[in-house]
Amino acid sequence: MDINKILAACDHTLLKPEAKWEDIRILLDEAIEYKTASVCIPPCYVRPAAEYAGGRMKICTVIGFPNGNMTTRTKVFETKDALADGADEIDMVINIGRLKGGDTEYVLDEIRQIKDACGDHILKVIIETCLLTEEEKITMCDIVTRSGADYIKTSTGFSAGGATFDDVKLMAEHVGENVRIKAAGGISTLDDAVKFMELGASRLGTSRIVKLCKNR
Repeated sequence: MDINKILAACDHTLLKPEAKWEDIRILLDEAIEYKTASVCIPPCYVRPAAEYAGGRMKICTVIGFPNGNMTTRTKVFETKDALADGADEIDMVINIGRLKGGDTEYVLDEIRQIKDACGDHILKVIIETCLLTEEEKITMCDIVTRSGADYIKTSTGFSAGGATFDDVKLMAEHVGENVRIKAAGGISTLDDAVKFMELGASRLGTSRIVKLCKNR
């Protein structure tokens, strides 16, 4: 697969709590140089990042991150605040406890409220696959399909595991045609990236692909 096609699918990511503005600036420079899909950064850096990028790179940020158990009101506020600061795309974490407790209507309503706040901006829904049963993953494929969100996303990268080939394959089999797939967490090689895309992922959340390209 053409390396430029892989890079164009990457959300070049830095979400470590110790990340400094200088680290984010370097991330932006790399993303612009290598023409990635976006940078995915903490909310506190969205405004300076948008100002620095000046439209040269899409700015993605995270909502309800990483645990997902904030109130819906808080997540909606976070979303509106991020968009006001210049975010182009939103990656939200579902309320995993509500899902596992069987309150699927809560989960669906929350995603719909956040999508409503996003408007035409892309919304990706992080379901944290490593914490879910196969049945719960399939349930989330249905919920995300009905919610109006743009993407279903495997993982935060901050829990017990990241994206797996089996999970992306499962998602591709169960999401609606209106939903795209983002694999994130632990994508460490170009071969991994290619495999995830072949299985159906059209976005990759990773900090490593650009580094691999720089070292080629």
